[in-house]
Amino acid sequence: MDGLTFLYKTLLGRCLLKLLACRTVSKLCGAFLDSRASSCLIKGFVKKNNIDLNDYELEGIKTFNQFFRRRIKEGKRPFDMNPDHLCSPCDGLLSVHPVNDEGTVIPVKQSAYTIASLLNDKELAGRYSGGYCLVFRLCVDNYHRYAYPVSGLKGPNIFIPGVLHTVRPIALGTFPVFTQNCREYTIIESKEFGKVVQMEVGAMLVGRIVNLEQEGKAERGMEKGYFEYGGSTVILLIEKNKLKISPKILDNFQNSIETPVRMGECIGHISSLY
Repeated sequence: MDGLTFLYKTLLGRCLLKLLACRTVSKLCGAFLDSRASSCLIKGFVKKNNIDLNDYELEGIKTFNQFFRRRIKEGKRPFDMNPDHLCSPCDGLLSVHPVNDEGTVIPVKQSAYTIASLLNDKELAGRYSGGYCLVFRLCVDNYHRYAYPVSGLKGPNIFIPGVLHTVRPIALGTFPVFTQNCREYTIIESKEFGKVVQMEVGAMLVGRIVNLEQEGKAERGMEKGYFEYGGSTVILLIEKNKLKISPKILDNFQNSIETPVRMGECIGHISSLY
């Protein structure tokens, strides 16, 4: 039995889970990972997760969290700049979930949740009934910086406090993780795609969300922020009749398969394009 199975599938594990998922424990872990003593973890982390260091800028890294939020070298994540294309805001595993007319997301093998509970805003949530909820699940070996997928005016960053469950499938099938975890979102007014919600969700053992700007102008491909240690998630909410998803991604969705994507990769286009 691995550690996550013990935490999420046994009585004793769930008791321990309440402690591990609280923000106080995550803050203590974060303090250590911000210290120079944490640098001893980097070598083992790289080896375990088979990370190709040639892709990254590593000069001046002295702590584990500095390594975790490392920048990628220029040219390694080219961004599709066609304004009619919707691009992935990050590296990760993408799942596509239609939002039904009642505003509920019903993922296969995961806990259902409503857009209203995700946003803590019933009025805003109503805009996304019949639309899409795009979930990008970042694993620990992924690049943990994220960008704006579209251009437009952006609103303020809205933080919703919560706990910090892991975002791995074992937890997603047990709890409505995305409506319980700490998260932060902004609305981007896009000419092509309407009001796009971009949300970052924290995860167990830090999962710290760092957004670099408040309200202003979002530019496609511009860095929006980064996560510190912990597998994390980016969610995009798209209004009804605004987006046609790539056929390959839809085929994977029909077979309950997450699609590996990279930052800047086209994942769909405006409905009126073809």
